[in-house]
Amino acid sequence: MSIQSRTVVMGTFCLLFAFTGGLSEARGNSVDSSAITAAHNQWRSKTRVPSLAWSTTLAANAQRWATQLAQSGCNMKHSTTSYGENIFWAGPLSYSNGTSKVQDITDQNVVDSWGDEIENYDYGSNSCHGVCGHYTQVVWKSTKEVGCGMAVCSDKGQIWVCQYNPPGNMAGQKPY
Repeated sequence: MSIQSRTVVMGTFCLLFAFTGGLSEARGNSVDSSAITAAHNQWRSKTRVPSLAWSTTLAANAQRWATQLAQSGCNMKHSTTSYGENIFWAGPLSYSNGTSKVQDITDQNVVDSWGDEIENYDYGSNSCHGVCGHYTQVVWKSTKEVGCGMAVCSDKGQIWVCQYNPPGNMAGQKPY
């Protein structure tokens, strides 16, 4: 599958079902800006593209969108922003006694789930063999800023949104 357009590539979503633990109650609906920026920059350093800077504007926008998604049933849907955007969802941990709790998902887990899509990306042909648009957005060479937000859904699932400026995944262009 060729990377044909930002809409097609970014229209795919990353679903993660298998982490263990419980989200710290102290953490709440928050993203560690330093940790998530560092996680992005770890992946970017592998391709020798410049590091990203944290944007409070993007973070506020991403948080608003994550909160809106959580309040509307945690439906995976991209915003209409002009920024690049990756979305991550993790379901709750459910137990046989009928209880559930929020998974302990770290900022690193989220970005690594996107970065691991490198396995599906062929640089030579600039194509995906499976989902890879989250990875290419993370490492997009002209992207300078990132901001992220996270919200917990009513079922104790969680949704993470990161937005990127300028956006990546431009049709016909390689990420680096």
